[in-house]
Amino acid sequence: MEKVFEIYIRTTPERLWKAITDPEIRSKYQFGNRISSDFTPGSRFEMTHEGAPGPLGEGQNLEVDPPHKLVQNMVALWGEDVKSEGTSRITWQIEPVGDSCHLTVTHDQLREDANNQLYGGWPMILSGLKTWLETGQLLTTPGSLMYGST
Repeated sequence: MEKVFEIYIRTTPERLWKAITDPEIRSKYQFGNRISSDFTPGSRFEMTHEGAPGPLGEGQNLEVDPPHKLVQNMVALWGEDVKSEGTSRITWQIEPVGDSCHLTVTHDQLREDANNQLYGGWPMILSGLKTWLETGQLLTTPGSLMYGST
């Protein structure tokens, strides 16, 4: 199964890439979660939250082409129900369009009828990313309230 999410953000490819790969910025729009990695091809990444009892996800950076494309595989670890889903793949594709960027996030290699916790948060994440890049403000979403204030 494949889920595709698209959004236009008024920013540069370089700022968007930094927002995707910088743990501090990422925590501002992805429910307070931090993504730690050196973002080189083949390197590992880990998703954590200071209020969570352990890592929330982990995986490998399969393709790293700043500031255009990032392909990662990931295993969700925030609960047994999602951990049992196994590995899926996330592709971030950035295309400049005038003074903006067209961002496409493809979450695939999901089993048919996969647990929607794996992909259901993308609209909140991408809305928060757009809001933060365009206004500098944090967007309150149900997901951002999951582990308390960030």
